[in-house]
Amino acid sequence: MEDLAHGSPDHPNPLRRLTLEQLRRRTSVKWRAYPEDVLPLWVAEMDVPLAEPVARAITEAVERGDTGYPAGTAYAEALASFASERWGWETLAVERTRLVPDVMLGIVEILKLVTGPDDAVVVNCPVYTPFYQFVEHMRRRIVEAPLDARLRIDLTALEDAFRQAVAGGRRAAYLLCSPHNPTGTVHTAGELAAVAALADRYRVRVVADEIHAPVVSRTARFVPYLSVPGAEGGFSVMSASKAWNLAGLKAALAVAGPAAAGDLAAMPPEVGHGPSHLGVIAHTAALRDGGAWLDAVLDGLDDNRRLLTEALVTHLPGARYRPADGTYLAWLDCRALGLGDDPAAAFLDRGRVALSSGPTFGTGGAGHVRLNLATSPELLAEAVRRMADAL
Repeated sequence: MEDLAHGSPDHPNPLRRLTLEQLRRRTSVKWRAYPEDVLPLWVAEMDVPLAEPVARAITEAVERGDTGYPAGTAYAEALASFASERWGWETLAVERTRLVPDVMLGIVEILKLVTGPDDAVVVNCPVYTPFYQFVEHMRRRIVEAPLDARLRIDLTALEDAFRQAVAGGRRAAYLLCSPHNPTGTVHTAGELAAVAALADRYRVRVVADEIHAPVVSRTARFVPYLSVPGAEGGFSVMSASKAWNLAGLKAALAVAGPAAAGDLAAMPPEVGHGPSHLGVIAHTAALRDGGAWLDAVLDGLDDNRRLLTEALVTHLPGARYRPADGTYLAWLDCRALGLGDDPAAAFLDRGRVALSSGPTFGTGGAGHVRLNLATSPELLAEAVRRMADAL
């Protein structure tokens, strides 16, 4: 295969920097959940070194002994600046943000504000597995609105779900995944405006999980939900954790639209006690100073999408893959391979490759797997060869 490496001498592709031997010395869940003969391409961790501006900010904080409790609005200010520069979103108001431990816990706290026990939360399936787990744990009902055949939001299905969710005069919320996990779909401004109009008509509160927002191909455009007309009553929860591989440094921001500011203000103060001070420092540095490093990652991911497309055609032509512009995740349709509802089990058992199991993503997940692209081209190519050997 032709080498399609992106990057520059100043900012080489971070996905090419670490060897398998170096990665296996990591102690995070990606590298410790399976035996050493398994290639782990499942959980959303990237196989990259830490961005230098982030490493420097953390190191300097430790040298100062600056390891207490978080304070101030530097993180929100950095996010507002990043949103303006990257997405043209000029109305992210720092005063309408709240610090939360991470994106899912922030979502849970917002859902507590706008729904009650046994109320419904609408999701677009197949969708990020913890949506089901967290929502059901907090005694809310899941109502599914399946994506269409193009893996995009089906507005007819969404309206049907909204109608069902608010039946009997109940409150309801819509947990929007943007960009969508696991498909990588990047929603358009028109789609999001149509969502906002439907939500307003049915009085459904929109909570957008935008954790993957920075991880969008440089040829595409991410549109923040709160930037579209009619979204004033919605919420977004954002973090630098996916784009800069900071899941172990907990910190995220809940953002309210102008009409939802009062709801966010009612969030209990103790919610803000959970984020890590070092996490806030790291996320702030990433958003403020990590743009060049992120661009190198985005170029590397584009290379890996092309590599995966070609490798599947060569070694696993029965697997269908639609490259997407968002996230570093690939959603593979393996139904033609004869591996049943959970192909990930066969790829793990017979190919020694760990992928995310499709059925856990809800309706539409059977026969599919989610593959993490954020690794070296060599490991990605080896994983596809092993998957082919599993047949």
